[in-house]
Amino acid sequence: MRNIAWLGCLLILFMALASCAPGPNTLEKTADGEGRIAGFWRGLWHGLISPITFIISIFTKSVRLYEVHNSGTWYNFGFVLGAGLFLQGGILGSRKARKRRRGY
Repeated sequence: MRNIAWLGCLLILFMALASCAPGPNTLEKTADGEGRIAGFWRGLWHGLISPITFIISIFTKSVRLYEVHNSGTWYNFGFVLGAGLFLQGGILGSRKARKRRRGY
């Protein structure tokens, strides 16, 4: 009986996590209204400014956090790299890590 309860909990957890998975981006690798497709460098920039863009996107419908007209994997890599540099790994994260090591 206990194994069945664990199996049921795992099944519910799996279904909950699977329901949160994003769907396909049908606009990927298609040009926007100006004929541009965002690539690695634009993804990097969008990742760097993502905290500011997120705050602005809460209050306006014309600003999005993520460019849907992108090149796919390279844009995603640039976006994640840029967000990681800003949020944890580079610009702000390295100073905090040094302070922790020194004991400040």
